[in-house]
Amino acid sequence: MAFKRSSSMKTRLVRDIQLQEMEMEEEINTSSNNNTPAEEPKCYTVEEAVERIGFGRFHILLFVIMGSANIVEAMEIMLLAVVSPEIRCEWHLEDWQVALVSTMVFLGFMVCGVLCGYVADKYGRWKVVFGGFIWASYFSLLTSFSPSYGWFIFLRCMVGCGVAATSQGFVLKTEFIPSKYRASLLPLASVFWMLGSMLIIILGMTVVPTMGWRWMIRFSIIPSIILIGLFMIIPESARFQVSAGNIQGALSTLNWIARMNGATLPEGELRESELTERGNAITLISPAFRRTSLLLWYSWFVASFSYYGSVLSSSELLEKNLLCMTDADAEHQIKHNQEEALCYCIPFNMADYQTLLISCLGEVALIPLNIALLNIFGRKPSLAILQVMSAFFFMILNICTTMFGFTVLLFLLRSVVSMNFNVVYIYTAEVYPTSVRSIGMGFCTSFSRVGGMIAPFIAQVLMSKSVILALSPFAVACVICAVGVVFLPIETRGRALLQDA
Repeated sequence: MAFKRSSSMKTRLVRDIQLQEMEMEEEINTSSNNNTPAEEPKCYTVEEAVERIGFGRFHILLFVIMGSANIVEAMEIMLLAVVSPEIRCEWHLEDWQVALVSTMVFLGFMVCGVLCGYVADKYGRWKVVFGGFIWASYFSLLTSFSPSYGWFIFLRCMVGCGVAATSQGFVLKTEFIPSKYRASLLPLASVFWMLGSMLIIILGMTVVPTMGWRWMIRFSIIPSIILIGLFMIIPESARFQVSAGNIQGALSTLNWIARMNGATLPEGELRESELTERGNAITLISPAFRRTSLLLWYSWFVASFSYYGSVLSSSELLEKNLLCMTDADAEHQIKHNQEEALCYCIPFNMADYQTLLISCLGEVALIPLNIALLNIFGRKPSLAILQVMSAFFFMILNICTTMFGFTVLLFLLRSVVSMNFNVVYIYTAEVYPTSVRSIGMGFCTSFSRVGGMIAPFIAQVLMSKSVILALSPFAVACVICAVGVVFLPIETRGRALLQDA
């Protein structure tokens, strides 16, 4: 009996030990499971979604519609070169008064550029661009009814405000394009600018001689009206939507683009933090961006100064027959300048219109070279090379040549100054983060309009006194800018667009 009790006790003891071991093992397993972090759900950013979607039908639609905005902007700006001889004749204007017309347009652009950039970063790119189309069209139409020179320059200033808003379309377009396509697609916007320039010159050739400059302006707003309807198709920037905390709106936009392109979004959920500090101009002069901003502001000043200098100089040289031509006909041998108390009416003839028309082709002829420079050398070296080339062509524009030779020189000059504008636009949109991209662009375009305001007084007033004296400031500004570009701290080729500073 004692042996049986002893055996039974041993059996219970072993069983209790085994049970205790099993309980301890379960506790260890439970503790181990509790300490193992749960697998986090997959997530992605707008940048990753844009790259995943790639290039497709949506981007073609975006390119055509937003590119057409450049047609409107080019027509409003180039209109000044075409209409200058006509208003000079109608209101008997002096050179400085003709120059003031262009200056007032750029004044409106400068003042509204920063304001539009702030509103675009704060409330959305789409609203600003759409409002700009309506504003510019309305005041451009009113311009055609101007009863006096004073009303004309005031209304053109209001047009400049509208054009400043439409320029934010470049930011909207850039934020939808994958990084590897930006250097190829964005320079092609020059095609639309060229079309706008050519369209206003063709209107000048056909409408002005028969119906007058007022009807030319009325016909010129037709593309704006068409574009207002087409722009309704384009969505708000998904990058802005996430920065404003509208994740659902951004997801809806990205899904729509993905369906159009036949692509899919990355796995997981769209997750990106809201940016409470949007449109803060202080960021532009913070230590991270101070040197970039200062050099960019001057680069934009020179880009506009040289571009509109080339446009208005060519117009002035043709209007007043100031060219040194070896094959000048009897009409072009008569030189006109302010001191000789000229007849006020010196309208363009058909040959002058044709020269301006051919020079417009220069804005797209070298686009392949522009794309190659951007992809091979990057943004900074491209800017420096193009500025040096601009300075060179400004200076040789003064040489004595044939009318054909002048047309070729003007063609090449318009090519390089146009390419320079393309590169500075692209670099600016890439270097600033989403939180300040629009206001950064707004400040840059405002500084560019300072160049546009000064250019007419050199190209249209100083030109009558001395051609070489008028062309030299443009060349010198380009050389200084080429040196400054070397000190830009950031190269943006192949870099993703930043969301926050």
